[in-house]
Amino acid sequence: MDRPGNASAPSRPAYQLLAELDAGFDRIIACAREVVDRWQASRLPAWSFDHETADADWLRQALLDLWYVDGQDGRVTRSYIGLVAADPVTCEAALALNQAKAEFSERLSVIRQQSPQLIPEIKARLPIRHPELNDHLGGAGLARLHLKQTWRALPIAEAPVERVRLAWYASGRSITRLSVAEVERKLMAFDTESPHIRIQLERLAGIPSSEPLAQVQRQAPLMRANLFYRDPLPDGRLRRAMNAALPLLVPQAQLPHHNLPPAQPPAERQRARRSDERLEDTPFLPSLRVFRYR
Repeated sequence: MDRPGNASAPSRPAYQLLAELDAGFDRIIACAREVVDRWQASRLPAWSFDHETADADWLRQALLDLWYVDGQDGRVTRSYIGLVAADPVTCEAALALNQAKAEFSERLSVIRQQSPQLIPEIKARLPIRHPELNDHLGGAGLARLHLKQTWRALPIAEAPVERVRLAWYASGRSITRLSVAEVERKLMAFDTESPHIRIQLERLAGIPSSEPLAQVQRQAPLMRANLFYRDPLPDGRLRRAMNAALPLLVPQAQLPHHNLPPAQPPAERQRARRSDERLEDTPFLPSLRVFRYR
């Protein structure tokens, strides 16, 4: 049986793809509720970075907040930073939730490849299945699903943690290496009658077709958690870093020691520019944030 994300899998009818995604979304909701119920029953402590009370309502809001709000940048997800002491049954439920999220993401990838025109319908139809999740639906099903907030995984420590150090990471970026032909196709998707697009197409035509280019996406500031384990992991590690946009579950009865980071990320880049940075300082094609290598 082919995996949902397998490029060799045959195309399936749109109704079948939507039915599978509906079932996957329902499973995410059910698994998230199970995590909250099991943790609430355990009566173990939690801590929230920006909420006064880290209780079951806070955790439920964190796990079931899957929507855009007015004016929200589609590239940005809302964070719920905190620590949750979790017993084995809660950790088991959290792993099941992450598995459901991964399967949902795979199904969504198939739809993006085979039927991308279904994405707007997906964002509109899935909220209607669970209107009780979002107060601002107003019974009309008007809220849009934030897909990134739907499939992002819940961070879970592999073993008991002695200490957690939280810190803003504000200088991240993703770099995608592209060929000249790939960049040209991306530019051609714009209005090629626009003067600024014509200028960039001419600029692209003036470089060798074999030259690699880099598309850079600045990432929104995020919270990183540095975990210091009580005992070495099987691979010998005593430390691990992970993103902490959602509450971090630690498999122990008490919360680990942790710091209190600043309320807001730094306004300026804090990390020194790498000496081996290989991209030019200014974009070669501003509309695509494409840079030439030095």
